[in-house]
Amino acid sequence: MPLRRVPKLARRELMGTRRKGMSPGGGAFHPTRRGRIRRAMVSASAVQPAAPAAEYPVPTVGVICLRGDQVLLIKRGTPPRLGQWSLPGGRLERGETTVVAALRELAEETGVQAELLGLVDVVDGLFTSRTTGETTRHYVMIDYAARWVSGEPVAGDDAAEARFVSLDEALAMVEWDVTREVIAETFERFGE
Repeated sequence: MPLRRVPKLARRELMGTRRKGMSPGGGAFHPTRRGRIRRAMVSASAVQPAAPAAEYPVPTVGVICLRGDQVLLIKRGTPPRLGQWSLPGGRLERGETTVVAALRELAEETGVQAELLGLVDVVDGLFTSRTTGETTRHYVMIDYAARWVSGEPVAGDDAAEARFVSLDEALAMVEWDVTREVIAETFERFGE
């Protein structure tokens, strides 16, 4: 099947306008860091049994929601990373913008309302087969910083638990290093 390009306007909406001095053909760039978007490989040992591979990468959103000196975490109730602490988030629905999806997923998984502060990072999550090493799932995770507005965390949707924790607790609870990096960066850029 032939590869399809993302329309120019959609790329600009997601990534922002390419800035002067960036390589025009050298891959995707982060709009605020002026650097390459990270690709994160997920080890097969961290993955549940392989699901059928999607034909294309799946766009998802995550929310790093701050309340004072705390961050909101959820304990995943579904694969991938079942039982691990992570950020609230999930897949985009057809016709939904990333901003709307981020706020919807936050409310569905935690009952919390927040104001988005900005884009933190875009990360590729590549899940591999334990037996063949081939990529079985590819998620493009678009992570937003947010400031808590109202609501106490209550696990909902596919979250088994939800709660605000300190930065040190979050860094100890979260297993995936990329998520820890995104949380730390959010505190550096948007923390009080």
